[in-house]
Amino acid sequence: MTAQKQNYFRTSIKALIFDEQKRFLMFREDSGYWDLPGGGLDFGESPRACLTRELEEEAGLQISSVAARPAYFASGLNLEKIWKTIICYKTSVKHLNFRPSKECQEIRFFY
Repeated sequence: MTAQKQNYFRTSIKALIFDEQKRFLMFREDSGYWDLPGGGLDFGESPRACLTRELEEEAGLQISSVAARPAYFASGLNLEKIWKTIICYKTSVKHLNFRPSKECQEIRFFY
């Protein structure tokens, strides 16, 4: 393994979108896996810009607010055995009229 691969670390920014019952929103991908909305942080991109881009691309959702500071942080190996950091921000969206895509086949709130 090269030094570059050994030091590779993917950063993912995720939205914590809650409903009135304090359930959180998740997207079902075409793989069948459920995941929090969001995606990979591009070089030089802010977390808010990342969430705005990812939620629009994946589901056609528009952000109305993103917390100034993260709510949760986790780090570890993902399913592909790549080290990943996940940073979650409490986020609000303008509507839940989602547009299905490869990354978002269904949306649902979970406890």
